[in-house]
Amino acid sequence: MPELILASGSPQRKAILEQLGVQFRIVVPAIDELDDGPPEALVLENAYRKAAAALAGLGRAGRGSQSHAQPVLGVDTVVALGPQVYGKPNDRKQARATLEALSGRTHRVLSGVCLIADGNARTAAAVTTVAFRLLDAATLDWYLDSDEWQGRAGGYAIQGRGAALVERIDGDYLNVVGLPVTTLLDLYPSALFAGIS
Repeated sequence: MPELILASGSPQRKAILEQLGVQFRIVVPAIDELDDGPPEALVLENAYRKAAAALAGLGRAGRGSQSHAQPVLGVDTVVALGPQVYGKPNDRKQARATLEALSGRTHRVLSGVCLIADGNARTAAAVTTVAFRLLDAATLDWYLDSDEWQGRAGGYAIQGRGAALVERIDGDYLNVVGLPVTTLLDLYPSALFAGIS
């Protein structure tokens, strides 16, 4: 199986693939991500843009024929409360406002997955429902002081201190972390064997 290309610099996605034993390498694409629109359409488009840009980058690097043989994975994750999309907060103030909006409420974590293999782009979306506890000021300060919110969709990391903010989830836990493995394997069952000779 050809090696999987991960079109992401996310340490969470890297860790999940490593946990599964998938052989892959990272190509971080330079793209303009959409940040407005219906949540599911947004993550699907961004995932496709990431995968397509990484594939194009491989071609420019003089490995065009090889790049077509290698499956390329793009993923994008957002948090949505109704139609409102929460991406990565720009600063502590925005992180606090995001967490205050999610406090005591149920939101959705949506990930778009795009797998380009053999010249074909396959996409799917995963949705996990997450209910937050009511967060008081002390809890918010404790969490924000950790800086864990930085670079996280919705301003929290469920696999870290952010677990203390969550009351319950319904759906794929790894989707909330950043890579819905079940959705990936539905699109590309051979992903687990990528890079194994």
